[in-house]
Amino acid sequence: MIRMHSVFLTVLLSLLGNAGLSQPGRAESKKEMPSSSKEDYEILQSLNAQFISNFINMDTVAHSKIIHDDFVCINPDGSISNRNDYMREWLNGYTRSAYTSFVPTNESIRIFGNMALVRSITVYTKERDGKTIKGATIYTDTYIKENGRWRCVQAHLTPVKN
Repeated sequence: MIRMHSVFLTVLLSLLGNAGLSQPGRAESKKEMPSSSKEDYEILQSLNAQFISNFINMDTVAHSKIIHDDFVCINPDGSISNRNDYMREWLNGYTRSAYTSFVPTNESIRIFGNMALVRSITVYTKERDGKTIKGATIYTDTYIKENGRWRCVQAHLTPVKN
């Protein structure tokens, strides 16, 4: 009986120790990964930067190249936009939102074979009705790798409460 308790305790402590390694909020972007993933990681970092740049510059041509044909966006209000609606919104979204600052922070990239999650928080400032509004949105973009190319298949945006 004592031996069984000892084995149980050893397994439990091992599981708890491993669970601590994958706690949310860890800097996943700093963890070591196989060399084949390092290239994918760098590509996904670049795509995330391009995604933000495309929004700021309202570059639908460049943006169309990095989002999948079956792309959907889960908007901050919970509505879902298909690719065509999303691209129409994208065309004037930055200007219409009246952003004066839009900065991505806390980037996290996690790769799972041919699927990756890119998460970041965008901190923004915008002017509305003569007032300065500051806020943040956390997003998770889901990428899939098909034929050697990463493309975003889904974006999910959630407002961060102050």
